[in-house]
Amino acid sequence: MNVLGIESSCDETGVALVSFEGDALPRLRAQALHSQVDMHQAYGGVVPELASRDHIRRVLPLTRQVLAEAGAGLPDIDLVAYTRGPGLAGALLVGAGVAVSLAAALGRPTLGVHHLEGHLLSPFLSADPPQFPFVALLVSGGHTQLMRVDGVAQYSLLGETVDDAAGEAFDKSAKLLGLGYPGGPALSKLAQQGRDGAFDLPRPLLHKPNLDFSFAGLKTAVAVRVGRLPSPLDESQRADMAASVQAAIVDVLCAKSLRALQATGLKRLVVAGGVGANLPLRERLGRECERIGARVHYPELALCTDNGAMIALAAALRVQHGVTTPSSAGAFDVRPRWDLALA
Repeated sequence: MNVLGIESSCDETGVALVSFEGDALPRLRAQALHSQVDMHQAYGGVVPELASRDHIRRVLPLTRQVLAEAGAGLPDIDLVAYTRGPGLAGALLVGAGVAVSLAAALGRPTLGVHHLEGHLLSPFLSADPPQFPFVALLVSGGHTQLMRVDGVAQYSLLGETVDDAAGEAFDKSAKLLGLGYPGGPALSKLAQQGRDGAFDLPRPLLHKPNLDFSFAGLKTAVAVRVGRLPSPLDESQRADMAASVQAAIVDVLCAKSLRALQATGLKRLVVAGGVGANLPLRERLGRECERIGARVHYPELALCTDNGAMIALAAALRVQHGVTTPSSAGAFDVRPRWDLALA
């Protein structure tokens, strides 16, 4: 079965073709991705209307590219999957509209996929796929959550952020340091030149027994400390602050993830989402999980950001496990706000 996946929830247009037979794990045949980073840089963040218009321009050329690279044609598509939510309403509508129209023209069914489910399941496309059950740390954009995953579509929320997510803490701190957009990768790169203990920054909720997160206070602490330093900051001060911010976020994410493993008694951790590409986070979690006899799994680095492969994969796994029924092409809706536990 061939599943075409379309991702358009925010500022990246992704298309991919995934195939599976029987009970074998789906395999990625081809994917293509266009990032809108350059377009949004001038505005310091994503402009929803511009994002939607760019998705319109990109999605069909990317679809043709994917089919060509996979050596497939439109008649070979058995199912068209798309990101139903959460995300920017206008951007979601572009992907949904194209998916439903294409499926109607081909006489194929469609399936709307939860964006975070795509991230959560993306390690199943890696060379070292996990096995159920496991704890998942989802750190994608405005989302930071810990989930217990017992199987496809079997998700229980263990903890989540009560305010800012880890990705927002990276981006907002980067903006305070004058690093521009996108802030997270820029801050991580600058942190390589700094000292992670140079500034004493808070680790919100670190010692609380629950599994919730809070990063708004960290952003405020960065603003206060930067405001006390001579302006403009020299490069060493910016690097030290970047390293200190990153260390604070990594400390909290690691501590809460290990606490979730202990609370559930599970020995597998999946880390997915854009922040999951952070190398210090990967190194720290690798060491800590090895220490307690647990295993940690990640998607390939190319699949950490938003992409069509994770959407096609999630749809394929849902069909493969018989937990959902694709709908005939026709009317559709999108869900800009959507609880993963209810997906």
